[in-house]
Amino acid sequence: MRYAKLIGLLFWAGTFSTVAIGQDQPDNAGFTPLFNGKDLTGFKTVLDPKATDADPAKTWIVEEGMIRCTGQPTGYFYTDGSYSNYVLRYDWRYPAGSPTSSNSGCLVHIQPPHEIWPRSVEPQGRYMDHGKLFFIKVKKMDEKFDAEAHKRAVKPMGEWNTTEITCGSDGTVSVKLNGVPVSSGKSELTEGPIGWQSEGAEIHFRNILLKRLG
Repeated sequence: MRYAKLIGLLFWAGTFSTVAIGQDQPDNAGFTPLFNGKDLTGFKTVLDPKATDADPAKTWIVEEGMIRCTGQPTGYFYTDGSYSNYVLRYDWRYPAGSPTSSNSGCLVHIQPPHEIWPRSVEPQGRYMDHGKLFFIKVKKMDEKFDAEAHKRAVKPMGEWNTTEITCGSDGTVSVKLNGVPVSSGKSELTEGPIGWQSEGAEIHFRNILLKRLG
C-alpha cells in the first residue's frame, strides 16, 4: 500500500513539474526562424554614414547562437524580406551591470529610404520602457503603454527577456514582454522589413522567430 501511494505521489509530482515547465516555455508552433544562429544570412545592415571606420562585422557579432550588438556606431540590421500581418518573437538581454537607460529597439514596417532613422514603427528596446511604441515619421493612433505592467514583467539586467510583437493587417501593433501585454497602437503602415537597432549600448539577441497570420 505504501509503495502504491509513493508511486502515485511521484506520478503527481512529475505531472505537475511537466505542466509548470511547459507554462514557462512559449509555444513556438507555426513560427519560422529568421536568424539561423550562425551568421547574418537573410539580413542587411545600415550604419551611420558619418561614422568613421564603420564596419558591420564589428557592430554585430554572431557568437554562441546569438547576435551581440556592440551599440557602436548607430545603425540597424534588418530583414532582407518584407513582412505584413505577423507575430514576431525574439529574446534579448543587456549585460549585467548595464544602466537602465541602455537603449536599442525593434523597427517594424520599415519604409525606404534606409537611413538613421527610417520611417517605421518602433517597439522600444530601451530597458527602462521596453515595448513602448514610437512612431518614426508617421502619425500614431491610439498609442498606449502600461508602465506598471512593464515593471512587473521585465527581468533583471543580465537575464534573457522575450518580446512578442503582433503586427495586424490593419496597421495595429501590440507588444508583450515575457508574456505580459505592455503596449498597443496603430498607424497607416502595414508592411515592410523588420530591423533591430544599434543605439549606444551592448545588447544581445537570439531566437528571432516569425509566424504569419492569415
